[in-house]
Amino acid sequence: MSAKTPEELIAAAQDWWSTGIIRMRPGVIEFRGYPVEELIGRVSFSQMIWLLLRGELATPRQLALLEAALAASVDHGPHAPSIAIARMAASCGVDLNNAMASAANVLGDSHGGAGEQCMELLHEVKRRLDEGEALAPAIDAALDDEVRRRGKIIAGFGHRFHPIDPRCAPLLAVVDKARDEGTVSGAFAEIARTAEAAIARRTGKAIPMNIDGATAVIFAELGFAPALGRGLFVLARSVGILAHAWEQMQTGERNKGPMPKEIPFNYVGPPRRAFGEDGEN
Repeated sequence: MSAKTPEELIAAAQDWWSTGIIRMRPGVIEFRGYPVEELIGRVSFSQMIWLLLRGELATPRQLALLEAALAASVDHGPHAPSIAIARMAASCGVDLNNAMASAANVLGDSHGGAGEQCMELLHEVKRRLDEGEALAPAIDAALDDEVRRRGKIIAGFGHRFHPIDPRCAPLLAVVDKARDEGTVSGAFAEIARTAEAAIARRTGKAIPMNIDGATAVIFAELGFAPALGRGLFVLARSVGILAHAWEQMQTGERNKGPMPKEIPFNYVGPPRRAFGEDGEN
């Protein structure tokens, strides 16, 4: 292998972290080509999220949809494991960033991943529709695949606390308005509503769409990839995580566990026994 010239080594080092997201040099910061000094005070945080992920600025109507989904997802109280973990971590004396990281790290497939999974379902139905399949059989086939893959719980539908999730109707109304204005097609909203009816027909009971389903509709309508659905949820929920961790830090409580110390956990092991009675030496 021939030795590289100094110029070639410098070029290889520069290419090591090639990115189309940011250009940064002494005195220069540009996001997707836009100088930061022209963005500050003129674009929102949500617009920066869109710009960095999508490469262009969102239209005001696109941005309204994204903001609605993010704002609706910020918090769900200490019953949510991520929020409880943020508060417990904060009570253990760690710094704010550690409490937030502890919480964000549990946003996995079952707590935080439902939006992504629902988006995958919506996209699978859309794929079938694009191939000429009718809506009802396409949804039934996709639901069958989902049950085989993940079990009877369909991500994006049903809620353990809310018989009717109060966040869904307003979010879907925003989608309908955007559809009527021509901002989005409305195809994913139709798929989700038809899936909701299909789930009720198949199970014999109403299992309404939840926040994960409604935000999955919005993110899909806006053209985000399913994997980004989870990332966007993490960004939104980080607001609640931060607020709860900070609130907990103000209480002065130390080493707060998952339940009050007066309430014992349930021991299910062997009864009390003396050492040696079972033949131990």
